[in-house]
This record gives sequence, structure tokens and C-alpha cells, in this order.
Amino acid sequence: MSKDVERTDERLASSMPIDLEPDLEAENSSFRNLSGGVAKFVAVFAALVALLHVVILKFFPLETWTFRTLHISTLSVLGFLLVPGWSKAKEKIHWSDWIFAGLSLVVTGYIIYNLEQLIFRAGVMPKTPDFIIALIGVILVLELARRTAGNSLPILALVFILYAFVGPYMPGVLKHKGYSMERFFTYIYGLDGVFSVPIDISSRYIILFIIFSAFLQYSGVGKYFVEWAFSISGHLRGGPAKVAVLSSALMGTMNGTSAGNVVATGSLTIPLMKKVGYSPQFAAATEAVASTGGQIMPPIMGAGVFIMAELTGIPYQRIMMAGIVPAILYFLSVYFMVDFEAIKQKLFGLPRHLLPSRRKVMKQSYLFLPVVILFGLLLSGKSVVYAGFYAIIASWVISLVSKDTRMGLTKIFGALEAGAKGSIQLMAVCAAAGIIMGVIALTGVGLKVSALLLTIAGTSQLLALLFTMIVVIILGMGMPTTAAYAVAASVMAPGLIRMGVEPLLAHMFIFYFACLSAITPPVALAAYAGAGISGSDPMKTGFTSFRLGIASYIVPFMFFYAPEILLVGELSDTILRTITAAIGVYALAASMQGWFFGPVNRFMRVMFFGAAISLIEPNILFDILGLSFLVGYYLFRKVFSKGTESAQLTSASQ
Repeated sequence: MSKDVERTDERLASSMPIDLEPDLEAENSSFRNLSGGVAKFVAVFAALVALLHVVILKFFPLETWTFRTLHISTLSVLGFLLVPGWSKAKEKIHWSDWIFAGLSLVVTGYIIYNLEQLIFRAGVMPKTPDFIIALIGVILVLELARRTAGNSLPILALVFILYAFVGPYMPGVLKHKGYSMERFFTYIYGLDGVFSVPIDISSRYIILFIIFSAFLQYSGVGKYFVEWAFSISGHLRGGPAKVAVLSSALMGTMNGTSAGNVVATGSLTIPLMKKVGYSPQFAAATEAVASTGGQIMPPIMGAGVFIMAELTGIPYQRIMMAGIVPAILYFLSVYFMVDFEAIKQKLFGLPRHLLPSRRKVMKQSYLFLPVVILFGLLLSGKSVVYAGFYAIIASWVISLVSKDTRMGLTKIFGALEAGAKGSIQLMAVCAAAGIIMGVIALTGVGLKVSALLLTIAGTSQLLALLFTMIVVIILGMGMPTTAAYAVAASVMAPGLIRMGVEPLLAHMFIFYFACLSAITPPVALAAYAGAGISGSDPMKTGFTSFRLGIASYIVPFMFFYAPEILLVGELSDTILRTITAAIGVYALAASMQGWFFGPVNRFMRVMFFGAAISLIEPNILFDILGLSFLVGYYLFRKVFSKGTESAQLTSASQ
């Protein structure tokens, strides 16, 4: 490392007040700022909603449909009161919002009162009141999804609803027999549609882990994660960018949206990246890519892992373990990218005296215990609800160790309130995704698309994977990760599995690209969120995030060609494949950034890209070729640089 890279500009650094508190309210910036009695009512109601979920899940299990409809209705009431339907309605709750909230309770009351009859007649021989209630319920779901997650998902859901009625007039494989309005809506607003797998996961797992995340934040553990990341890497060249990578990996796994992670940690890291010399565009893209990686980081993996476990029947613990090596490769690639950028731009780290004391931070390592306990309980085979509940309890108990982190009744109340509020968006997108999945199941279009995939790809699994990648990214554009995966898996996974791809490989492949849609132009939600903080151009930021995350687009193909990285097969093979893939990721970063112990010209960048692919390809011969190229180029560089230095000294002496 050169002296000018190591040197810190003290004048610049002294002008940087470092506030290490993540902006946890940034994600809820779209909420109304209520005051007075209404604000107190909403706060108490939110805390009671969170507490109700925890108590029911752990102590008093309810009938499936009853619990799921309570989940939707209680969070819908919160959503309509907190999230305005249009910009001018942000100051106070509009009268229409009270109607929407009231209708949410009416729909729930009707379902619970008529539950025994609805189980048998909904979607088969519905009565007129059943149809009216179902239609209202679908409208409420689409409206709340629009308010909380934008227009993309509701529009896609409306397209699928329209398909249910125009199907009889469609050509070829898209044609189906058609359905009456009564049968369709009562089917969709039932256990095969809105209340299907996504809402099952939202009501049992997602809300529990969002409450757990809120407890971590209110106990100071979230801030500690950021302090730990700063103490480890803040002083390194381009330190804040590396902090973004580490802190997003820690915090993003418990956040169900990449964009949500960007605004939580990016509000801290992006301004600091800009101050040490990164361009606004690069700073925003770095945070976007790092935050997206949080969705694939075990143990929680942004909640998508729970849907995968339900859809595939594969134990959650197996999927979680399979995600470890790919997540490591993902974050290694981002780390190498930002490191090369820091070298090229001669960017500084932050001065040590402005960073948290490493000794003090290490003394507080016990604050990692709630996450360690969660991880341990899950690996030991305990249920997700059991592990989540005791992780919440552990976060409270451990907070009592220090007066700085101690959670009294006020903080517990605040954590419960934040947990319920943080669950609104994911509940809405899961319910809307359930509509799409219901249409797919009712019309059989998923199997038809799978058949079409088989026809197009023929016997080529690689072609099928490429086709799947494109479809998943398009489906995922503009949607939160959880909904993107749920929809894409329903459409694409059956075809891959029928072609002989193992279910774990097929679903992990789809899950990764559903996550990567958040950094893929032209609609890169995570990059747009980062651009909003940094003030950079959203589209350019999206393309920069795509370049920074380029290695992550290759990692899913490694699942198929080197399943050892999913911990399939012998441990020795997994270690070998991981090492060669990590070196390949390093070579890929060198190719993308044009730097390998010095500038690299365009021709050599192409050669580095070839070496990267060789190392990532699971073949010993290709591994040797790729490694030989890197070693050879490194030695050439060393000899060349020494020769240049000698020539310069000789010239100077003459």
C-alpha cells in the first residue's frame, strides 16, 4: 500500500462528525407524522398487534385461516392509517382511510363468523355475500400494496387477474376454460390465494423476525453492528465503503427488502463515502449492492428462505447452510470492487481517533449473542418460531447487562410498535403475491410456462437457466425480494425441476436472481434508494450497481456446475471449489475495475475476465490455467516495475 493511500487528510477528517446511529426511521419516511390522541392510539394499537402475534405464535396457536386473516386485517388497519394514499394526504388521516381500515375489520369478522361454511364453499359454490367480501378483500390488498411498495406489484397482480377472465380467448398454451367472477374471487381470497404460502410465512416468520430486529435496534445492538464494522474497517483505504459492506451484511439479513436496508444503513455510510472521496454515484451503488447481499446472508436471508422451505419441503436448516458459501463469495466480490476503487482513486480511510475504540467494541462482543443464539437454535433443529421467540427474549436479557443498552418498558413498547410498523409492507406484498400465485394455480399457467420453457430450451439446461434468469429479473423489477421470489418460483421452478435440476439448486438459482433484480437496470429499486440519499442520477447509479455486483450474476450458475458450494458432496470438494471461486471473484473484480497491482489495459481486462471464468468453472485444468495466468501476470508486473524503477534511477544519475 503506497504512503499517499495510507495517509489521512486530517483537515478533511476533522470536518467529519461521525454519528454511528443508523437512521432506522428512514425506511418509514413515507408514514404519516401523526400527533395527539390519534398518534397515541396508533402507537398502542401497533404494539398490541406485535404482542398479539408473539403470544399466539408461541402460546395459543389459532386455526390457520383465522390467524392469517387476523394478521392481514390488523396490519392493514395500521397500514391505511399510517401510509397515505396520495402525497397531499400525508398531513392527517383522510376519511377514506378510516373506511378502508373499517372494511379490513369487516372482512375479517365475516370470515371468522362464517369460517366453517367458507372452508367448503369458497371457490366452489360461493354465495353472493362471499363474493362481495372477497372482492372487497382483494381491492384492499391491492391498494395497500400500492401504497407501501409502489405500482409494479399491483399492476402485475391486475394483469394476472385479467388473464383469469380473458384466458378463454387467448391462443395456444395460454388458453384456459375461464371462471365466473364469484368463483374466481372467492378462490383468490382464500387459502390458495391471498392466504396461501406467502401470508403463511409473513404471519408466522417474517413479523417475528422483524420484531426481533426491532428489539436489536432498541437495545443498541444495531448501532453496535455499525460500530463493530467501523472499528474493523473504517481506517482502511476507502473505509466507509467497506463499513457499508460489513454493516449491510449484518443488518440486511433481518430486513425483508433491499431498499429498506439501503435507507437504514446508507443514510450513515453514503455521506461518509462521499466525504472520503467516492463519487456520489459509486457510493450509492456500493450501498445498494451491499444491502442487496443482506437478502442472501444466513441465517434469515431476508425472509425469502422461509418461503423456499415451504415451497420445496426442504428443511430450513439445510437451505440456510447452503446459503453460507454463496453469501461469502458475494460479499468478497463487493469488497474487492470497493478496494480496487479506493486504490485507483487514492482514497483515505478515517483517522483512528474518530473511530470507535477497538478495545471497547471487542469488550461489548456479548451483544452478538442474540444472533448467535438464534443461529444456534436454528441449527440445533428447533422450530423457527421457537428460535425467533427466544432470540427476542435473549436480546432483551442481554440488553440489561449495561445501562447504555438496557431496555425498560418504554423501549420494549417502542420495539413492539416498530416491529408491527415494519411488517406492514411485507405483509402487503406477500398478500399481493398470493393473488398471483392463486391465479397461477387456478389456471395452470405455471405448468404451461414450464412446458414452454422445456420446448424453447430443448435438452439444454444452460439455455433453460439463462431463460429463467431473464424472466426472474423481469418479474422482480420494482418488487421487494420476498414477493419477487414467490412469484418467480411459482412460474419458473417447475420447469427447471422437470428438466432434472435439483429442487434446491432450482429454487436457490431463482432466489438469487429475484434478489439481484434490485440492482439490475432499468428498474433497480435498491440503487434508486441509494441515489435518493447520495443525490446521484438514479439510472447511472443503477448501471454502476450492476457493474459492482457483476460477480453475483455468475454465482448462481455455479450452483449448477459446482453444487459443492451449496455444501453438496464432500467437504474437501467444497473447500477447493470455494477457494478457487474466491480467487476467480478477485480476478473478476480486477477485470471490472481495470486494476491488478497497477492499471490494466482493455485487452488484459478481457484476459482477466477469462481467467475469472476459468477459476469459477469447476474443472481442475481450467483452475490451473486461470491461476497460472494470475501468477504469471503478477510476476511480470513485479519484474516490469523493477525494471522501470531501475531505468528511472539510471536516468536520474546521468
